[in-house]
Amino acid sequence: MAGVDEAGRGACAGPMVVGAVILQGGRGKIEGLSDSKLLTPARREELYAEITKRAFAWSAVVIPCYDIDRIGLHRCNIAGMRRALAALDKRPAYVLSDGFPVPGLEVPSLAMIKGDQVAACVAAASIVAKVTRDRIMVDLHDRYPEYGFDVHKGYVTRAHGSALAEHGPCPEHRFSYVNVRALRNNGAVALREETDGEVPDEGRTEGARA
Repeated sequence: MAGVDEAGRGACAGPMVVGAVILQGGRGKIEGLSDSKLLTPARREELYAEITKRAFAWSAVVIPCYDIDRIGLHRCNIAGMRRALAALDKRPAYVLSDGFPVPGLEVPSLAMIKGDQVAACVAAASIVAKVTRDRIMVDLHDRYPEYGFDVHKGYVTRAHGSALAEHGPCPEHRFSYVNVRALRNNGAVALREETDGEVPDEGRTEGARA
């Protein structure tokens, strides 16, 4: 059974990453798997190392921001899930996805609300996606330090909104998102509350979607 999940859907900068994982049973069981957003960064890194070492198969697919702008968020998400599953070097007999169904698969599948909290393989996929994406965002901070990508990972915190207002968007921002597009219209940064991701010391993450 394969689990598939994404990270970065609600961010307004950086890529979206989709992970897929087939876990082993018995002695290959990994303890402590949960929704990646409920784990500390250090614990996510520890579990990522275990998953990538001990899983029966795993993959991560990176979807760049310009594809999200060009094709659309949901279509990129669905296509990314198909690609991540196809990239597994073992073919699953069944697929569990987090939140919404993935049509067009060659095997049976089931969408689960909060699947990353109740299914170990989906939780593992969420960790692979989240850690992969966080590492990308830390690398992007070296190129664009003025935005603080290493802290908020591209989600719209107040600090990120202020940086956008001061510096304007960079090539890694998603211009189809309202808070980025607003800079083209009137220079204002609009914020909508969102719950995806986490930002140290800033409480809930705020995101903006088109």
